[in-house]
Amino acid sequence: MTLTTATCADVPAACERLRVLVGACDADVVVCDVGDLVADLEAVEVLARLRLSARRLGCGLCLRGSSRALEQMLAFCGLCEVLPVEGELLGGLRWHGRQPEEREQPRRVEEGVEARDPPV
Repeated sequence: MTLTTATCADVPAACERLRVLVGACDADVVVCDVGDLVADLEAVEVLARLRLSARRLGCGLCLRGSSRALEQMLAFCGLCEVLPVEGELLGGLRWHGRQPEEREQPRRVEEGVEARDPPV
């Protein structure tokens, strides 16, 4: 699915296209190409409504080709977790979890064995 414009007037047509796509192929995740989308709050609202429609249809929504500005807008609005961007890690989705800072050791679980523990 490609989204080139994003105004509130486009929401019903975009949701209908999504419904037709999911109905035709019974997809688990719909990839939405947003490479030409202008990063503004109206675009974020349209994407959030598309995500809600996808959830109601029982599938996910993933963004492809998003600009850094759009990703920052999604993060600012708290939507980067529900509108993942196709890309780097975790099966094609970017990881938004905590990463160790420079010179910081990654956290690991260290197990110790007590002398009174029975052998396994």
